[in-house]
Amino acid sequence: MSLFRKIFGLKSTPEDNIKSEQRGKYMPEIKLPVDEQFTINFKANGGKFLYCENMQEVQNSLNSILLENNWRTDMVLMFDARLDELFKDFKLDKTKRISESSFFFSTCEYLISDDGSLLISSNQIAEKKLKELPDNFVIYATTSQFVQNIGEGLRGIKGKNRDKIPTNITTIKHFKTIEDKDFLTYGSSSKNLYLLLLEDL
Repeated sequence: MSLFRKIFGLKSTPEDNIKSEQRGKYMPEIKLPVDEQFTINFKANGGKFLYCENMQEVQNSLNSILLENNWRTDMVLMFDARLDELFKDFKLDKTKRISESSFFFSTCEYLISDDGSLLISSNQIAEKKLKELPDNFVIYATTSQFVQNIGEGLRGIKGKNRDKIPTNITTIKHFKTIEDKDFLTYGSSSKNLYLLLLEDL
């Protein structure tokens, strides 16, 4: 049983215990839970993942990120007002000017399991392009934001925002530093990204 299944209390099924070489070609593919699938793909994309069971752990993890990168006294780019209240004890030096900031602190719309990407919109990044934002991202999200694919995420955005659907909807998928980029990431905006994931289910 995997670590994630232990954490989330998921039971293995008899099919899970059959080794892949013993499975017949007509047996259905083993489908990983969305949380486990996201974690594997997210890390493969180069993201840094911090799983937190409660808000205190989220705050401790954020503090560690700030100390590790010497960002404690730096200015942070923030457009999402919901984070002000959640992290008010940090007394972050906020700015809306990209040139003044060391990192971007935000939420996201959804966590996309099948490719390990983060779905964001104008709710998080206003009308800015990803390449205009700082190279360093810290994203706060919860386990209830997992969806299987982008289509499911787009339906979720539409359902939550019936009166006014946000614009500038995009995904962040490449989290490796510039030196690590290869031809597959050409033309995309690569970010050094930390994900603070709170268990809320």
